Amino acid sequence: MTSQPAEPPVHCWIATLETGEQVARPLADAFAEAFVDGETAVGLNVAGHGRWRVTVYFHSAPDERRVRNLAALAGDAEAAQSLRFERVAANDWVAASLAGLQPVQAGRFIVHGAHDRTRIPFNRIGIEIEAALAFGTGHHGTTRGCLLALDRICKAPGMRRELRILDLGTGSGVLAIAAARVLQQRVLATDIDAEAVRVARGNARLNRVGPMVEVIKADGLAALQARAPFDLVFANILLGPLQRFAAPLRNLTAPGARVVLSGLLTAQANAAIAAYRPLALERRVDLDGWTTLVLRRRRRPRPAVARRRRHP
Repeated sequence: MTSQPAEPPVHCWIATLETGEQVARPLADAFAEAFVDGETAVGLNVAGHGRWRVTVYFHSAPDERRVRNLAALAGDAEAAQSLRFERVAANDWVAASLAGLQPVQAGRFIVHGAHDRTRIPFNRIGIEIEAALAFGTGHHGTTRGCLLALDRICKAPGMRRELRILDLGTGSGVLAIAAARVLQQRVLATDIDAEAVRVARGNARLNRVGPMVEVIKADGLAALQARAPFDLVFANILLGPLQRFAAPLRNLTAPGARVVLSGLLTAQANAAIAAYRPLALERRVDLDGWTTLVLRRRRRPRPAVARRRRHP
């Protein structure tokens, strides 16, 4: 699904830069998350010779200082200074921004745009997410890490039973959609942003799991108490909120539950592991300087059975 202005503009403005993949991927993801007004699109494609091109299409003249500051926070100062702004003719500008976005494979999942809908192999699970609406398109190491973790979890014994699944901070809904598709289970997805909720619902319908993915606006975890306990939780956010949510989120999990944490720089992984003790680390996935953790809550120990004394 692609959001477009009510009346296509005669001109639009673009900001472009070329950089290495490790800077380009998080930078494109940051732009997609920052500009969610339906009048901005983000493109990411290979420029050749190890370089990647990030392009942001604006319906109206952008605040260049804001865009550079965002680039500096998400990439580096050099990336911010290398941004080029120009005004161009707007010929199907959203489609142009997405044309170079390549599908991303993570285990059995392939995250793709509408332009690659017919190219998904029959033995893969295609998830259609458009960059113009995405809070994470699958290109970022955190989202790919979560999808790889889900792919492995699906192979674990007992995962086909009835599960309660939570996607905390769902963004584009990609993880909730993937879980619903592969496990054929209902998923509760939450976000603090009303626009993200709208986008995730649209993406769920687009991927034919609308009835299976319930998306709600929730600021915190209090509203989820009545839906607990959860057997599988995704929390692809940032270290700060992950640490704040650690104790209440642990209390929302069922014995044997798995909690998938991401949005973590590799150097932050140990801090997250410490915050979620006594959950045990089952697996970690390191991609592009980002880390995804799979933690497991231990099942309750079986009560000891007293042995009867034998009388002679």
